[in-house]
Amino acid sequence: MLKALIIGGGGREHVLAWKIAQSPKVTQLYVAPGNAGTAQIAQNLDIRPTDIEGLAKVANDMNIDLTVVGPEAPLATGIVDRFSALGLPIFGPTRAAAKIESSKVFSKQLMQKYGIPCPRGEIFSTYGQAREYLEAQSPPIVIKADGLAAGKGVTVAISKEEARQALSDIMETRVFGSAGDSVIIEECLIGKEVSLLAFTDGKTVIPIAPACDYKRAFNSDQGPNTGGMGSYSPPGFFDASLTKQVTDNILEPTVEAMAKEGTLYKGVLYAGLMLATDGPKVLEFNARFGDPETQVILPRLKSDLVDIILSIIDNKLHETAVEWSNDACVGVVMASGGYPGNYKTGFAIQGLDKVHPEIMIFHAGTKRDENSQICTDGGRVLTVTARGKNMAEARMKVYENIQRIYFEDCHYRKDIAFREVN
Repeated sequence: MLKALIIGGGGREHVLAWKIAQSPKVTQLYVAPGNAGTAQIAQNLDIRPTDIEGLAKVANDMNIDLTVVGPEAPLATGIVDRFSALGLPIFGPTRAAAKIESSKVFSKQLMQKYGIPCPRGEIFSTYGQAREYLEAQSPPIVIKADGLAAGKGVTVAISKEEARQALSDIMETRVFGSAGDSVIIEECLIGKEVSLLAFTDGKTVIPIAPACDYKRAFNSDQGPNTGGMGSYSPPGFFDASLTKQVTDNILEPTVEAMAKEGTLYKGVLYAGLMLATDGPKVLEFNARFGDPETQVILPRLKSDLVDIILSIIDNKLHETAVEWSNDACVGVVMASGGYPGNYKTGFAIQGLDKVHPEIMIFHAGTKRDENSQICTDGGRVLTVTARGKNMAEARMKVYENIQRIYFEDCHYRKDIAFREVN
């Protein structure tokens, strides 16, 4: 029987806690730092995800049998390396392997070297050279900061002026700090976007159910980029043959390329894809579960997630079956007014007890106040999620129930999965 620790405090971590708590192998569950939602199914620990030594001490002192890392920052900081050095079982890639997300330049160079399909692009480390190259390009064009920027370091510029502004913000104003030491300027691909993740122990690669997420803040893909305003799974346009094509041509070659570079990749590999006219291409790699994709993927997983994780840690993924439900799943993010810009927190959340029992509410930016009332505590506050026998049913359930929840200034998109059912 296992004591498990989940690192992180967002919606993705609440889903991980919810799923891991279903395993008969787990007897005690902790989340650091967690939120008001995880507190209902686990014990929250007041430790920051990037406090590697604090987390290692707790895991060691409490005899934690399994640690699962949610967000990218601790992976990029080397939490897996530290835990492994102490003999503490942990799920996720090493610091070197996590560079596939923490450095877009590293990722781009890897794909270019090994012929992994991706947009054409150039890398720059000085503003002058980047600006000169930019002036010779025709919009739309994509500007990417090299390092981690909380999902906001990519600009799809529709005009030359917007591209110039994005480049200046990254390399001159330094809005993302050292994450903007280098930039990638690349072609803007047109097509449908999809996220395909995979479990891997560095050798075996098993694709995860595909999902689509929505990055723009407002309906019809208007407004600024966010960390994600909703998602659905599975997309009707992405069938089993496309899953196989991406696994064969992108996911497996990437894991093999990392091994050839001397960096075994273990954990979840997330490929953000564009279905271009000449086939799927990688827009980005992430080194962990996506958020908000996890909120619609893990409810469809029939297998025990803990079994899968342990098989990856033990290099036995080839012996493990991974089964998925045929249900559709839709998740809609309720966000604070002003998000992804400035927003206020501390507003009481009402109506959580009014939703149908089969609706899943995954907390992200929530906490309990001194009166034990659940309040807002972040930009993305909740993901309201439902399964259905088809996408229309799942979508209907979400939007019927989301109206029963209220907090001041809340906003959410009304068009999640709309194109799938119309």
